[in-house]
Amino acid sequence: MHKVLELILEAKKKQVEMLNKSRQEVISLAGKTGQAGIFKKTISKSPGISVIAEIKQASPSKGVLRKDLNILDILSLYEKGGADAISVVTEEEFFLGKVKYLRQVRENTSLPLLRKDFIIDDIQIYHTKAIGADAVLLIVRLLPQEKLERLYKLSKDLGMDVVLEVHTHKELKRALRLSPDIIGINNRNLDTFEVDFKTTADLFPFINKGCLVISESGINSFKDILLLKGIGVDAVLIGEALMRSENIMDKMKELNVGAKD
Repeated sequence: MHKVLELILEAKKKQVEMLNKSRQEVISLAGKTGQAGIFKKTISKSPGISVIAEIKQASPSKGVLRKDLNILDILSLYEKGGADAISVVTEEEFFLGKVKYLRQVRENTSLPLLRKDFIIDDIQIYHTKAIGADAVLLIVRLLPQEKLERLYKLSKDLGMDVVLEVHTHKELKRALRLSPDIIGINNRNLDTFEVDFKTTADLFPFINKGCLVISESGINSFKDILLLKGIGVDAVLIGEALMRSENIMDKMKELNVGAKD
């Protein structure tokens, strides 16, 4: 496992301990938010392939992506640019995310929200629902099968959609045991941080029809969108290309032309 990933997981364990100190309150709040299944429904009905626009201030591989981070300005540009859904990275140590960013977005949009973080415990699932997310990312690599199944079921029971993220055939086989309705294929190798669309091309044929497929990482241009569209994916998740862009609106238009034509 990459050293950065190990450090992220150590930080997550400490956050889990903190959340568990107010466990009953978090669980109580989780039952009072959200609209079941809205993330998948919205992406499924979009013409062409859906664009999930991500709010992410930094990454371990690229450093700070945008210093002048105004969440509501970016959200407005994403909405005007035709985003079908919003992803918010909430990991604090290496991605400079914050839970309050997702809360801000929730209070100011009706678009479905995906929470991206490193989820390793059930209290994080309750917390994800409590802060207003419609969907949660579960990274298959990080979770033993029994825990993966338990967190998946809990998320669904709470009315959230689940994006099961994979980047190898072995991980995909594990994910498919859950009969998922959404698979996210991460083009970034978590050991080297290198990106290759061949990952999506190689895994896509093994995913059951009817399962929504999202391609993640390294999507920067109109050309990339067309390539992934040709493979047959249902949606793309785009963060760095948008967050680093001097003109987010122009970038959104470029990407959406490829996605919707």
